[in-house]
Amino acid sequence: MKARRKSSSTPVARLARPAYEVRAKRFGPGDVQVELWQKRSPATPHITAPVRIAGLRGRNLELLESRISRHLKQVGVRLDLMPVDGVRADIDEDGALRLALFFRALAPMRNRDAMRLVAEGIEAMRGEGAQFCPEKA
Repeated sequence: MKARRKSSSTPVARLARPAYEVRAKRFGPGDVQVELWQKRSPATPHITAPVRIAGLRGRNLELLESRISRHLKQVGVRLDLMPVDGVRADIDEDGALRLALFFRALAPMRNRDAMRLVAEGIEAMRGEGAQFCPEKA
């Protein structure tokens, strides 16, 4: 008889994963900042205070706001309806990895066409490909 595997959606499995949070804040009209933070969890006891993973603000966020908004809507963050004092929302590991790739790859870029191509490549990644890249960043 085969032993059953525990589903990754069990409370124990969820506790054994790193915890991430998206923070968005409005500084003025058209000036929004979105950041990804890693929080303390049973899987990461070495983290004593939240650690900033990556973030975007200003021109680069504006250029890719529609793409990033799609990912943020999945965790309940809407940049268009965000209060002035900002918003925080927990995000799962897969979503956090994808946002970290977006933010880290696109933050230093200036060429719009190159940014679009990189964003399309990140969106096309699935599974292990997306998980492998942030480790190299």
